[in-house]
Amino acid sequence: MPIAQAPADWSKEWFEIDDATYLNTAAGSPLPRVAVRAVQASLEASQSHRITDSLYFDVPNRLRASLAKLIGGKPIEIALTTGASMGMSALSHLLDWSPGDEVITTKGEFPLQYATWKPMEEREGIALKIVTARDHFITADDLIDAITPRTRVVSVSHVRFDDGSLLDAARVAAACHAAGAALVLDVSQSCGAEPLDVDELGVDFLVCAGYKWLLGPYGTGFFWARGNHLAKARRGPFNWAAQDSDTFSTLNFVDPEPSQSAKRWDAAESHTLFNLNLTAMDAAVDLVLRFGPARVREHNRALIQLLFDSLPARCIPASPLDPAQRGPYGCFTGQTRDDTVDLYQRLRNEKVVVSMREGRIRVSPHLFNSTQDIACLIRALGT
Repeated sequence: MPIAQAPADWSKEWFEIDDATYLNTAAGSPLPRVAVRAVQASLEASQSHRITDSLYFDVPNRLRASLAKLIGGKPIEIALTTGASMGMSALSHLLDWSPGDEVITTKGEFPLQYATWKPMEEREGIALKIVTARDHFITADDLIDAITPRTRVVSVSHVRFDDGSLLDAARVAAACHAAGAALVLDVSQSCGAEPLDVDELGVDFLVCAGYKWLLGPYGTGFFWARGNHLAKARRGPFNWAAQDSDTFSTLNFVDPEPSQSAKRWDAAESHTLFNLNLTAMDAAVDLVLRFGPARVREHNRALIQLLFDSLPARCIPASPLDPAQRGPYGCFTGQTRDDTVDLYQRLRNEKVVVSMREGRIRVSPHLFNSTQDIACLIRALGT
C-alpha cells in the first residue's frame, strides 16, 4: 500500500504542534483553525446589538444539515448533544420498555454502555446481556448468535475504543430487525474518519461525541434517530427552546410544546450563536465534509500499515491486521503488560502523544500527521 502524505492544504488547516508528536485523535482532536476562528467570531458577536433571529438560530440549523449529509440522514432526525452519553440517556428514556426486555452489549465496551443500561435493569426491569468475543475481536457473528426473542436492543460501538476493530454493523442490523430488535451504534470512533450511510448500515440510532473525528471541542456531540422511531418516542422533559420555531417572536413561553423532530432532545442552550462549543463544532464539521471521511480513512490506513510494518520485535499488533476490519487507528502491545507500560512511558517521555487503553497502546493519526510522525514513534520505542 502506498504511504499517504497529508496534502499541504489539509495539514495546514491545523495550528502546528511544535512541542510534541500528536497521534491521539481518538482521545481528542486539536481544534482546526476554522473552529478557533468561529469561536472568535462568536465572541465578537456576543458584544453586538446587531444580532438577528436568523443569525441566532442559523448555527444549529446549519450544523444539523452538515451532520445529516455526513451520515446520510435527515436534519430533523438529529439532536445536538453534549456528547455520546447524552444521546444514550435520551434513547434509554424515549423507548417504551416491558419487563424482561433484553439489551445486548459486549464485554470491554466503552463504559457509557454500562452506565446507560445497568440502571435501567432496576428502573424498567430490563436485562443487560454482555457478550464475550469468541476470538480476539468482537464480530457480527458474536452478536447475532446472542440475539433471542426477548432482545429489544443491541447497543455497541462501530469501532472499538480499546482495539480499533470495526463492526460489520449492516449484518447485525439485519439480524436485529429480523428479531424485532433495534441496533444502537456508538460512532464516536468512526464518524468523520470512516464513510457512513445510515441506510446502508441499517442502524436505528446513532450516538456520537463531537470532539474526536468530528474535530469539535469537548462538550459536543449528536444523537440520530430514524424517523419511524421518532413518531413512537415517549414524551419526557425537554429544553424549553426546543420548539418548532426559529424566531423569538414565535416561541411559546407560556405552554411550550417540544418539536416533533429529534430537536426535542437538544442540549439546553444549544440553539444559539453564543454557544462557543456549537459554533466551533459547526465550523469543524464543515471542514470534515470538505476533505471527506474517505480521505482520512485512506491516509490513516497507510500510516497504521507503516506502523505495523515498522514495529520492533518486542511489539505485537493488537488490532485487526486487515484494514477493512479496522477503524481509523491501530493498537499494539509489548510482550507483557509491564513491557507495554514501559513502552508507553518511553513514548510519553519522548513527547509522542498516544493513549493507553485496556492494556493496549493506541495510535490514532489524522491528516495533520505524516510518515515522519510514525518514524518518530518508532525511534522512541527503541529496539
